[in-house]
Amino acid sequence: MEYQRDIIVADRLGVVSVDSEEEYLAHLLCLGGTCRYRFNERDFELHEGDLSIIRKRKLIESIEPSDDFRCKIIYAKSGFINLCTPQSNYGMKGSLALFLNPVMHLTPEQQAVCRRDFALLEQRIRETGHRFYRETLINAMQAAILDFFDFHASIYGEIDVSTQNASIMDRFLKMLEAGTYREHREVSYYADCLCVTSKYLSEVSKKVSGYAANYWINRYTILDITRLLRDKSLTFVSISDMFGFSSPAYFSRYVQQNLGVKPSDYRE
Repeated sequence: MEYQRDIIVADRLGVVSVDSEEEYLAHLLCLGGTCRYRFNERDFELHEGDLSIIRKRKLIESIEPSDDFRCKIIYAKSGFINLCTPQSNYGMKGSLALFLNPVMHLTPEQQAVCRRDFALLEQRIRETGHRFYRETLINAMQAAILDFFDFHASIYGEIDVSTQNASIMDRFLKMLEAGTYREHREVSYYADCLCVTSKYLSEVSKKVSGYAANYWINRYTILDITRLLRDKSLTFVSISDMFGFSSPAYFSRYVQQNLGVKPSDYRE
């Protein structure tokens, strides 16, 4: 069954490697112990009852679980998640918030709901003989996603996002995720592609995510640059050329402005 490859339930880390060619979203419930990891250039620590949802697993580094760390993880391909995500604009707000902080501290009641969702998904995955296997799997994943939305809204509060704003922000981020920032880092370029003004795009971004459009352009750019800087086989000149900087000196200033250190210092 093809859908068996779209979702995996595991009880340990490493079942799907961080650098896997296939992009899986990871939903991890900590059942005991602690786990430290670095994501999006920031440090996080999981404790019992914490739910961590990672959309971009390739941004994870330095995973350090304690000896007594226990967990349950749902790995799901992004396409399958998109298929299962309910038609709710809250998904856009939640995705952006989880990009900045992927950890939710659940109450005992929320933990019970989360464990139930994980158990149901695990059960549905095994029921390959079910005549409506695809539909039951999608239904179980959708129920889990709605519960994740509810957890997030109860912790951080609900913010109303219009359909139009959600659509604009979704298309803007898809351009960034496709790597468009390597050639274009001006808000005006994205605004033109989306048929809105630069001011309007920044206002939408600020309303939906709390940050203006140029924040997301720089964020995606610097995350890609730092990943490349860790590859010592690449020269600073070659990385600068990948992003179309006019000179290595300009590239160095950009890195220092966004990271606070020169490329050479970051690499050390």
